[in-house]
Amino acid sequence: MFLFCLLLSFSGTANAQTIIRDTEIENALRTWAAPIFTAAGLVPDNVNIILIQNSGINAFVAGGANIFIYTGLLEKAENPGEVIGVIAHETGHISGGHLIRLRKSFEQASYETIIGTILGIGAAVLSGEGGAATAIISGTQNVATSRFLSNSRLNESSADQAGLKFMNAAHFDPKGLLTFMEKLEGQELLPQSQQMEYVRTHPLTANRMEALRTKVEQSPYAGTNVPARWTGDFARMKAKLMGFTRPEQVQWQYKDDDHSIAALYARAIAAYKTNHVAEALRLSDELLAKEPGNPYFYELKGQMLVDFSLIDESLPAYRKAVELAPRADLIRIAYAHALIESAGLNSQFEKLEEAIEQLAIARRTEKKSTRIYRLLATAYGRLGNEVSARLNLAEEAVLQRRLPDAKRFATYVIENSQENNSENIRAKDILKYVEEIEKDS
Repeated sequence: MFLFCLLLSFSGTANAQTIIRDTEIENALRTWAAPIFTAAGLVPDNVNIILIQNSGINAFVAGGANIFIYTGLLEKAENPGEVIGVIAHETGHISGGHLIRLRKSFEQASYETIIGTILGIGAAVLSGEGGAATAIISGTQNVATSRFLSNSRLNESSADQAGLKFMNAAHFDPKGLLTFMEKLEGQELLPQSQQMEYVRTHPLTANRMEALRTKVEQSPYAGTNVPARWTGDFARMKAKLMGFTRPEQVQWQYKDDDHSIAALYARAIAAYKTNHVAEALRLSDELLAKEPGNPYFYELKGQMLVDFSLIDESLPAYRKAVELAPRADLIRIAYAHALIESAGLNSQFEKLEEAIEQLAIARRTEKKSTRIYRLLATAYGRLGNEVSARLNLAEEAVLQRRLPDAKRFATYVIENSQENNSENIRAKDILKYVEEIEKDS
């Protein structure tokens, strides 16, 4: 499910960052990045790649082994090799310990909370703490955040060398890193306010570029192509991003004589986003006719049907998507949401219980998802299980760092559950954790 998680950095301000969660895009990026992570001595499943909807060009590491990538960077890249090059460079920052460190407690926060913290710190850096909200409102937030995220020139060169080493170890042509950097070359000559954000946070120098060119030319894997499948996945990725974030531009980007899957994908999503119901559903069926085993096309149809208020009709599509991609827990979450909506206020117990089952499976991997806990709270609440509902609201509040709410919900669970049952024990753990955070703050 292409999910937009809107995050306001300060209450009442106009600026926001939006985290995008999408199984198809995330799986493609993780497939490309896995050999890089392995070459760096990292466990691929322990490194997270998170997309931020932002037309700017940037990527950074924060709050642990979390690589944040702007969608603008994916749109600017011309091939998977360039994206892999950027990921390799950011992995160099992880292996080199050049991490943007937040308080330890935030490493267990949601991605939205981590980004919100960075935005707040960035604004505070520029304004001297007291004017943080004003800095954001006045439009200087991006400059402030860039200063906070900025790496030293020494760290950048070190990350380059590490990234090149990882790409060679993974048998990738490292040219992608160089060609991506060449797109930005010359930005250093502009005033800082006019530079692309990537250059402000990853300073380029002539020496750095020359070192990159030399190392790329010396690579034993120069000229090696990535798998053809990855190029096709990249085309679909870009089509999907455009369809969801800039649907009005799809007709100009994909001409009428373009009958590729990527073009059809973009048109289907654009029709959906512009509320052309019949056209969107027709195009989604056309996609499924071409690739009947594609779980993401079933997922898209399910998402369309939910948003078109055809919730009951969405369930078979979501069910098929989960069947085809049993490890795609974001799809499970979307399916559970549809089940809860289909159950309605009449509380159809079977659908609510199935939703809880799906969410319990998804929770094993999506540990930072506030949405899981909100949906679980809703399902349990409709089943009349107030203790379980409030326990999940407490879990959600912890991830969002709403500590007073977390304490209040956890206290309710402790007072209304049997001593030492699983919910009582978990509520006590939450209460202890919150008290430790407050003590360290």
